[in-house]
Formats: sequence, structure tokens, C-alpha cells
Amino acid sequence: MTDTWLIVGLGNPGAEYKGNRHNVGQMVLDELAGRLGASFKTHKARAQVLEGRLGIGGPRVVLAKPMSYMNVSGGPVSALANFYGIGTDHIVAVHDEIDIPFNTVKLKTGGGEGGHNGLRDISKALATKEYLRVRVGVGRPPGRMDTADYVLRDFSPAERKDLPFLLDEAADAVDMLVRDGLTAAQQKFHPVKSELQGK
Repeated sequence: MTDTWLIVGLGNPGAEYKGNRHNVGQMVLDELAGRLGASFKTHKARAQVLEGRLGIGGPRVVLAKPMSYMNVSGGPVSALANFYGIGTDHIVAVHDEIDIPFNTVKLKTGGGEGGHNGLRDISKALATKEYLRVRVGVGRPPGRMDTADYVLRDFSPAERKDLPFLLDEAADAVDMLVRDGLTAAQQKFHPVKSELQGK
């Protein structure tokens, strides 16, 4: 297996979905691509792919945006992992997360999918849940709004003002995760309990 990392930004293809909350994972990859100063190219595994290094002498990464719909993300992820010889411990899924507030980034490995069909399909295709996740908070739907309707809507005007900062923080989290490991990234990006208790 290689030391290369596969960073997958989840979302739906097509201009009509581009600004949706469900596509925030792909927005984070666009932020990372901007930092690398490179463009995505079409790969035979039904994905847009960019290969490069995070910083001078940094880890080699393959940034990938599946061009399948969210619910069938697993096929492209599995095909790319096989193509590049990347083990599941070097796969990072960047995705929207309704169970944490907007403007919050959390990281974990393994665990449940929380009703996220993109993650569920990746777990099925890889035959394991033991891959890394960068969870980008989009908050819960207001009132009785259906969750699917909520994530398939664009961010609100108020959220869009803060969105660049959220994408920047999530990209920083991906960068630190692959450079320094999960524990170090969690310590930096997760709020400290004592701070929360004081609020």
C-alpha cells in the first residue's frame, strides 16, 4: 500500500446542486484545490481527481469528487482506492453533518453513518466503516422541515457570509489530519468541554 491519501468530497454532480448544504464536502475540496493551485481532471472511476502535495514536502494526496450521485458514492471511492493502491486507513470522506451546528468541524474514524446515505454506500463498497471522516456541520433543519429537503437546499444568505470561513477551517482540518494524525487534529478542532461548560 502507498502513503498517498485519498480525500473524497461528497456531493451531487450538476450545477443545480452546487450550492446545496449536501455539497459542502465538494466545496471543501475546491478550497484545497485552490491552495494547491491545480484543477480537477476527469478520471475513469467516475470522479473528478486532482493529484498533488499539501505544501512543500507535504503528504501526497488525491483529491476526488465523485461524479455519481451522493447515494452511490461508494463505487467511485472503491475504484479510486484500488487504482491508487490506497488502504482504508488513508481514506478521508469530507461530508455535511446535520448532527453538529453550522460553522463547526469535527473529525472521527469509523462509527455509524448517522443516516448519511453517501457514507453508508462508501462503507458498503469498502466493506468497512473504518475510514476517516471530516464532518462539516450544517445544523439541523428548522421546525418540521424534512432532512432531505434541508440538505438539498442552498445555504441561507446569513450562512453564506460565514461559509468561506467554514470551508477554510475544514480544509485546515483535512490538512492537519493527514500531516499530524487524527488525535492532533481533534485536539485542535474540537471545542474543549470546559469551554462549553462556561458558556
